[in-house]
Amino acid sequence: MLDFSNGSAFVDEKFVPISEAKISLLDWGFLHSDATYDVAHVRGGKFFRLNDHLDRFFSGMKMLRMSIPYTRKELTAILSDCVSKSGLQEAYVEMITTRGLPEPGSRDPRTCRNRFFAFAIPFVWITTPGKGLELIVSQRQRIPPQSVNPTVKNYHWLDLVMGQFEAYDKGGETVAVVNGKGNIAEGPGFNIFAVKNGILTTPGEGVLEGITRKTAIEIANELGYDVIQGELSPEAARSADELFATSTAGGIMAITKIDCQKVSTGKVGPITLELQDRYWALHNNPHYAYEIHY
Repeated sequence: MLDFSNGSAFVDEKFVPISEAKISLLDWGFLHSDATYDVAHVRGGKFFRLNDHLDRFFSGMKMLRMSIPYTRKELTAILSDCVSKSGLQEAYVEMITTRGLPEPGSRDPRTCRNRFFAFAIPFVWITTPGKGLELIVSQRQRIPPQSVNPTVKNYHWLDLVMGQFEAYDKGGETVAVVNGKGNIAEGPGFNIFAVKNGILTTPGEGVLEGITRKTAIEIANELGYDVIQGELSPEAARSADELFATSTAGGIMAITKIDCQKVSTGKVGPITLELQDRYWALHNNPHYAYEIHY
């Protein structure tokens, strides 16, 4: 009997334990990072904002000239089955489309047959719940949006990964890379917000428009806070009253140190706490939750 307890995957139109999920060595998704993906999460046996993730996934495929033989309804069923087979109540669920393999001897991407994969594994946290992140601002520049559209989720992460090593070398936990103007762009898998005098600022261009980022902006607006989507300089981040990061892998997470210095008091700020509470409460809102049948 197959053991799905560590996670399950959908590969070549069948479900397999995560340990048996494989991709061809010749797939351009592996060889060229020629792929797009999205990550949704499950909390308490329910997907959160799955439709938003599907919107972004299908939009990304269209922009990259990719397609899959599944409708939204069929894809929802595949993702749900990945979770239900594993039995996971708290899960990290990824959907991936790769360029696939070209015809033998060809370098023409038009000859590739796109391939779809999905998997569900235990939920992945960027940081321990309740713990503040320690951020280093790197001068390493994020890939410019004129080269790679950052609103399409992709695996072009070498700038982020090398920035991460830089953060470790400086005693930090994670990194923020900058844009061409030297202002903060994003971190590896998360967006960044600064709070000053009750006003929130988050980078507005050249970044992934995260679903958790979107949720944080909506919650802040509902609570009456102004949110500026514009430039966020490292100096403004260092002098902020509060900093936080947003990601599917952890929700709204306080940043309590930046460049080895405390952010304000070095504790999670009141606005961040307020947004965190509202964010997790939304997971029980039927408008956002999609229940999985195990």
